[in-house]
Amino acid sequence: MRDGGLEAAIKAVGGVGALARALGISQPSVSNWQRIPPERVIAVETLTGIGRHQLRPDLYPEARSSIKAAMEQALAEAEARAAPETDEMDRLRAAEYGLLALLLFKVPTADVLAKVAALKGDASPLGMAHLALAEAARVTTVDAVNCEFFDLFIGVGRGELLPYGSYYLTGFLHERPLAEVRAAFVALGVVRDDSSKEPEDHIGLLCDVMAGLALRRFGDGYDGEKAFFEAHVKPWAQRFFADLEMVRNKPFYSAVGAVGRLFMDIETEAFAFAA
Repeated sequence: MRDGGLEAAIKAVGGVGALARALGISQPSVSNWQRIPPERVIAVETLTGIGRHQLRPDLYPEARSSIKAAMEQALAEAEARAAPETDEMDRLRAAEYGLLALLLFKVPTADVLAKVAALKGDASPLGMAHLALAEAARVTTVDAVNCEFFDLFIGVGRGELLPYGSYYLTGFLHERPLAEVRAAFVALGVVRDDSSKEPEDHIGLLCDVMAGLALRRFGDGYDGEKAFFEAHVKPWAQRFFADLEMVRNKPFYSAVGAVGRLFMDIETEAFAFAA
């Protein structure tokens, strides 16, 4: 059964055959679709005038939904939601986690890219990585980033990278690390309210949780934050971001990988030093 976005696109162009001809593919191919494939969304949007949010709301939501710990946008919103006792360093850490979650969980919108392009930096390694990411956001396009995201995390069959703790730690999806993350969510009182159906060990969701922990929005303070990081982020996130940084022909997400790798190095060292 076709979903609503596909039905709307077919109706807009006058039938399955018309859509197939406009896309330059065979009619049986379109007839077999149940929903528009991710790699065809932008082309169908251009042909029909129907927004990508309507064609594939699971990939292009009007507003990003995640877990209740999500940071919906960047630094300003993170600061606004911080507990009064949260210090400046934890606010900045939460913003960093929120930025990574925003870029890794869903395809960035034009508004998100504009905000990333406005990132500031300094002479530190992480500050330079911020400047490189801002430049990558300035010179790219929404369509180009969409292609990078699809190739990396969705793909035909599977993407180039699998951003899940279970895969990095066991070589398989939906293994014990996922069960352990779910148990940790329950212990923290974190309840998912998104419709993505992504497993809880997705790197974007884990960054969302770390942002909430840094802002003291849940958990039992520093000890709980450190325990979550040590158990569910530290064992694999550095490797994931290093792999992301090294991808070829993906300049935007390679820059995201550099930011993530450097930030994970800082977090690991900071938690170790505090111990």
